[in-house]
Amino acid sequence: EEVCDTRRSRSRSRSRSPPPSQRVEDGEVDTLNLEEEDVALILGKSGRTRLKIERVSGAELWMRQNELVLEIRGDERARRRGKRFARCISATRAGSIVLSDEDATDECTIVQVPQDAVGFVTGKGGAFLRGIEEDWCVIMFFAKYAGQGEASNEKDEEKLMIFGSRRDRRGAQLKVMRAVETKIAGFYTDRTRESGELFDDDAHDEDWGTSVSQLKEEDIAYAYGAKGSTKTKISNAAGCIVQYVGTTVYMTGSKSARSRAKEYLTWLFMQIDGPVFVDCSGRLDASVLDVPKDCVGYITGNRRETLGRIEEEFQTLMFFMAKRGDDGDGGSGGDSAGPKTGCERLAIFGAEERRRRAAELKVMCSVEFKIPGHYTSGLPKERTSDRPEFDTEHLPVLPEEISYGLGKEGATRRKLAGASNAILEYIGGFAFIAGTLTERRRCREYLRWLLEQRGGNGVTVDSRGREDLEEVRLSQGAAGWLTAGGAHSGVPELRRIEQETSTFCFVASDPEGEERLCVFGRDDGGDGGGRSKAARLVSDLLQERSREAGGGSGGGGAKNGHEHKDW
Repeated sequence: EEVCDTRRSRSRSRSRSPPPSQRVEDGEVDTLNLEEEDVALILGKSGRTRLKIERVSGAELWMRQNELVLEIRGDERARRRGKRFARCISATRAGSIVLSDEDATDECTIVQVPQDAVGFVTGKGGAFLRGIEEDWCVIMFFAKYAGQGEASNEKDEEKLMIFGSRRDRRGAQLKVMRAVETKIAGFYTDRTRESGELFDDDAHDEDWGTSVSQLKEEDIAYAYGAKGSTKTKISNAAGCIVQYVGTTVYMTGSKSARSRAKEYLTWLFMQIDGPVFVDCSGRLDASVLDVPKDCVGYITGNRRETLGRIEEEFQTLMFFMAKRGDDGDGGSGGDSAGPKTGCERLAIFGAEERRRRAAELKVMCSVEFKIPGHYTSGLPKERTSDRPEFDTEHLPVLPEEISYGLGKEGATRRKLAGASNAILEYIGGFAFIAGTLTERRRCREYLRWLLEQRGGNGVTVDSRGREDLEEVRLSQGAAGWLTAGGAHSGVPELRRIEQETSTFCFVASDPEGEERLCVFGRDDGGDGGGRSKAARLVSDLLQERSREAGGGSGGGGAKNGHEHKDW
């Protein structure tokens, strides 16, 4: 057995530094000496284990070239976590892992798992645990605990250690509890029913706690949904961790999030008997949209498939409501006059206004397609807003511009929305843009530049003062290759890079007339993605083309202080 030692060791020897664009601001470095067999364990298949350690710890891991030394970079807390995880993963090679009080910090949750369920929870080749780690951004392993807090190591139970943020640990813990309960019914839920045990050591204030509800056995399948889709919908919309363990529903989060989850679950079962009316007046988690009766079936879809897709995409709960008083309830749905003549009211619930508005605009787009002018007739030609907070604007677009701005299966629209972090929908002859003031302005600019490129027209972009741009220098002929059509052009690869990095890339001239590739996006790539990643991938693409053509450099250096030729 190897004890996970978390003592720090300051690097004293020369090491390979990470590229400037990925170097952590904190210059401190810890090192860990490895055996040759440890390297493969810490790297994992295709580097997945290393990425997992980095994601959960917040540290960066670098292997020194030609040395069995692991460098761990980041702030003190991140380095401590990164080193602990690396040591524990290395310890699996020697057998059991033993953790001390120092390891079982407030960033660790310990779950007691009966030995009869350990194999079931682990899964074939550890697949089940690895799946939970991916879903919840945690690191998990069975270990012996030598600390004082829970000194005993029951021979009929194993301790599963879960490391990560509070929310992620709780989500992973409840997933494990659900799995154990399917194998050994009542192992956890009996204690919850008998003594009120919630298995939540972090519950201590209104910002975090756990509530429970009991379901009937025959209701579980309905509440869970196909592959957990209904449970996930309620959890996402409420902003609350929701998990069914046996017939007990555990809801963890803030007091308001738990309250929303309870209500959403109640409405779910009320709908079995027919449409439900909800008084939405004064609610901060509700939006209401009048939908023509002729479009209700179109919006709902066969077996609720269309509405379900919208709910899943925007993490909302949506249903058509009964008319006021039809279910014996009173109140008003936010409009005492009720729905417009010939319409039914679609209620959209969710903790985030942004997601509710995105779902609302998606429905409006579909209705407008079926009944042109239903929402847009009478609209002013254009609406702008100087409100810094979340708001919605619209501007007119021509039919041929909408087709170009949508792209194949909506790919271009999604690209502009992703790069700007705004919501973009084409409704009738208008482009609706929702987001903060910065997001709305960027989306407007991106859309204008996109439409200026129709017909092969050139675009001029001034980069001065922009915080959403990275520029890639281009050698002679590279601009034409990146923009020309045809099977052998660089356009397909550029579109793939945009999709992978949520960026908007195009060749544009600067005020002096020099062409370069502009990479726009909201993310500066601090986590290895976004603009920095896109610029690196484009640089690699251009250099590869240059080598294939037998030429020299294909360009690809970035102007904004980032060089991409050594990646």
